[in-house]
Amino acid sequence: MAATALRADFYSLREIHSMKMHQALGLGKNLFTGYGEGHVLINAQRHDGNLIVTPDSVQPWGVADFASLTEQHFSMLLEMQPEVVLFGSGASLRFFHPKLMAALTNAGIGVDVMDTQAACRTFNILMAEDRRVIAAILAI
Repeated sequence: MAATALRADFYSLREIHSMKMHQALGLGKNLFTGYGEGHVLINAQRHDGNLIVTPDSVQPWGVADFASLTEQHFSMLLEMQPEVVLFGSGASLRFFHPKLMAALTNAGIGVDVMDTQAACRTFNILMAEDRRVIAAILAI
């Protein structure tokens, strides 16, 4: 069979089997809808500064900046009983010393470090999957 005929068959099959996919998000849950310098938008409402975000709550995170992070800043998240903690490190990806998250990892809680924009996007995906996720966000 000629390459042109194979290509035509491929395109006709693709058209027959294509479908639209839509993301299903939990109604009434927090959803990151944007971000910018020093803020994020959650359900289209602007929040400035560093935050702790769960599917049901948004609260200030009492950390001044990346350099001032302590074990206490992460161990306080244990009370919320998350399955996963996403740490948004600001405009760029920065890793902190593993001892800072020891309380979380010792409790079997996953911790993922990424820049704040990636943390916002990942939070939305995990929240839509009904995961117990927390985003600990440093402002961009």
